[in-house]
Amino acid sequence: MKPIAIVDDEKNIREMITFALAKENYPCIEYGNGEEAWFVFREEMPELIILDIMMPRMDGMELCRRIRSIDTLVPIIFLSSRDDEIDKVLGLESGGDDYVCKPFGMRELISRVRAALRRKSPPEALLPADPADKGNQEKNEPGLICGDLIIDQNRYVVSWKNVFIPLTVTEFRILENLVLKPGYVKSREQLMQAAFPDDNYVNDRAADSHIKRIRRKICVSDPNFNALESIYGIGYRFNRE
Repeated sequence: MKPIAIVDDEKNIREMITFALAKENYPCIEYGNGEEAWFVFREEMPELIILDIMMPRMDGMELCRRIRSIDTLVPIIFLSSRDDEIDKVLGLESGGDDYVCKPFGMRELISRVRAALRRKSPPEALLPADPADKGNQEKNEPGLICGDLIIDQNRYVVSWKNVFIPLTVTEFRILENLVLKPGYVKSREQLMQAAFPDDNYVNDRAADSHIKRIRRKICVSDPNFNALESIYGIGYRFNRE
């Protein structure tokens, strides 16, 4: 297992998290600012990143955006002393998977780390099925087809109109949950339970940020995409086109 990266300008916070994770047999590596971490991450990503938002020499938001420009799968858990809704939304929309406010309980953080690692599943390259390769035929068949959307559940790969869509694991699971029953409305709570099945701390309002990111990524290849519909006061649904 590659190490878990802790990026925070407060040394005591880094040491406290490292000590707690080491007791759970998780290897860790520490960085005091975003610039130092980015220098390493652009060559090799860690297993998971615990990322403070307010830091000198590249803050957590900018570092997260850079990470997501080259890696959509590494789990990112934000840390911040600002416990307001705007900060949470900005953190998640920049590419984070989860959010913990300072001060936090170490038990809560470890629970979130475990849940994020359980969700993590690296995809293989998207390859067309070889009709002659009967042994791998089932593996190469996409699991879900809904209009122009194809979701390969074996390889965590999504395409829209034959264009690969780079979703995080959290985004993948939310979209998959909607597509399993096209036309049915799913509440925010249902979507977040699908994305974080083992985490009791998730705020269901985070679903809004994840949905925005899914829409934005698909709209890059298709500006007319409108299959992901908001239902005011309830949640979301995916409409088969």
